[in-house]
Amino acid sequence: MNNLNSILIEGNMVREPQYRTTPKGTPVCTFSLASNRYFKQDAGLEKEVSFFDIETWSKLAETCGNQGKKGRGVRVVGRLKQNRWTGDDGKTHSRIMIVAEHVEFRPEFAREAGDDGFAAAQSLHDEARAAEREEMQAAF
Repeated sequence: MNNLNSILIEGNMVREPQYRTTPKGTPVCTFSLASNRYFKQDAGLEKEVSFFDIETWSKLAETCGNQGKKGRGVRVVGRLKQNRWTGDDGKTHSRIMIVAEHVEFRPEFAREAGDDGFAAAQSLHDEARAAEREEMQAAF
């Protein structure tokens, strides 16, 4: 029986996705994700940012390579994977990353000059985020 190893995380891509293929021709795409956490402290609402490395394979890698870009919001469902190796200096190193099994992209809004639709959508998004923060503050 397998042990449970599952993660769901939301955030924004912090750099352009890196797309490549293995020597056998399998597509691989990696990107980093920043996820924000808000919590109440004595001075008010504090923000904590965590960064995660994401790895995707095959068709999902192609999709992430084509649709992903720095700043784009994503939701990732996957599993944790630990890589271990010994460096040239003899020290043992370890790195934990997320192997994605499903990636959802947040909608993008057109950013054309004079596009009132974008401004309205951005305003609604900002209002929703502000309301979400107020709810979090009220909960504490």
